[in-house]
Amino acid sequence: MRPDPSPELSGAELARWYWTLAELTALARRMGLPAGGGKAAVTQRIAAALDGLPAPDPAPARAARGAGRQLAAPVDGASVIPPGQRCSQVLRAYFLREIGPGFHFDAFMRDYVAQGAGRTLAEAVAHWHATREQAAQPQEIGAQFELNRFLRDWHARHPEGTRPQALAAWRTHRAGPRTAPVTPGPR
Repeated sequence: MRPDPSPELSGAELARWYWTLAELTALARRMGLPAGGGKAAVTQRIAAALDGLPAPDPAPARAARGAGRQLAAPVDGASVIPPGQRCSQVLRAYFLREIGPGFHFDAFMRDYVAQGAGRTLAEAVAHWHATREQAAQPQEIGAQFELNRFLRDWHARHPEGTRPQALAAWRTHRAGPRTAPVTPGPR
């Protein structure tokens, strides 16, 4: 039976079960630990504290969300992506206009925008078109999206299954211990 998230757990027992970020954040606060960061970072911090180990080195600080100048409408192909640009509604409107209704911010475009400082929006459009074949292939789903990974695997095993059936299977899955403990690695 799944235990309650508590300071009495060991780090190994914490890693043995599925926890939501909300549960982990509440436990971190209860233990007097910083509760910020992604699920992997909070889990590492709590597991170290539960085992009496020093806190893991934090990931390098990212620029504050919204830090720096963001592109504002109107934009065109010559507009240069500034450092810290987000996948904003201004960019979405531009890409929909240039690419068409099939445009969406997938991993390729999110990464391009995040790391595209100094490039133009016309180059971003070319990147979209150049990555479509690769984007059509199944992509690895990050560990932080455990539900998404489970659903994709479940539907591959049960192609006729319905979403309610998949979600019921997810609830059963997350209520039990992990088959192999997940130890979040450094970010």
